[in-house]
Amino acid sequence: MDALSSRDLISLEKALGHTFKKKALLKEAITHKSYAHEKQDSHVLFNERMEFLGDAVLELIISEHLYSANLEYTEADLSKIKAYAVQESTLAEIAEKLDIGKALLLGKGEELTGGREKPSLLSNGFEAILAAIYLDGGYERSRIFVIDQLKGKMDDFTKNKLVFDFKTKLQEIAQAEFGILPTYVTHKEEGPEHSKTFEVNVFINDNFLGEGAGKTKKAAAQKAAEAALKRIEADKEKI
Repeated sequence: MDALSSRDLISLEKALGHTFKKKALLKEAITHKSYAHEKQDSHVLFNERMEFLGDAVLELIISEHLYSANLEYTEADLSKIKAYAVQESTLAEIAEKLDIGKALLLGKGEELTGGREKPSLLSNGFEAILAAIYLDGGYERSRIFVIDQLKGKMDDFTKNKLVFDFKTKLQEIAQAEFGILPTYVTHKEEGPEHSKTFEVNVFINDNFLGEGAGKTKKAAAQKAAEAALKRIEADKEKI
């Protein structure tokens, strides 16, 4: 995709619920570095810096919302809810619904390897677009956008606090059934320093049970533990 047509741009803005005064901000937000590098033009801006800003804006908005809306929860509870609200898989799912993948400007290599469906690119695209909305429309406009997109997810998470700590649940099962603790191994790190993605595998008795990805090793381990719990449950149902 070499450029957004006027129709594509209007369609994306409609999905986002924001018409940009400065269209260049939206263009930068959807431009992946592979596209910029392929053009070999130093004037083509790509979205890594916007991801950095968008991540910070997202953290503030979610933290402020949870602090005000969940007075009965402790700091630890709020941290867990926030971690799941801003994790890569959550943001990628929202980006997919908004058709952000379709709008991304990618280099040919990323295009051929399915970049439009990669959770990391979708999640990063969402954060970059949030930064663009913040720069174009201010904090309140970006806050409305985030809450519109994430409130349902946060409400789901807060219905049952027990589902947040998959690592603790897996540890309890591993100790009760096998007499040992799960082992977590980081097997991949990708991305720039300010926006790394980690992939973690979890094992019990040297048996691989699940993998997970996230922007921190802790978040990735939680996803791996969640996958392991689902696998254990599925194995039990087969018996």
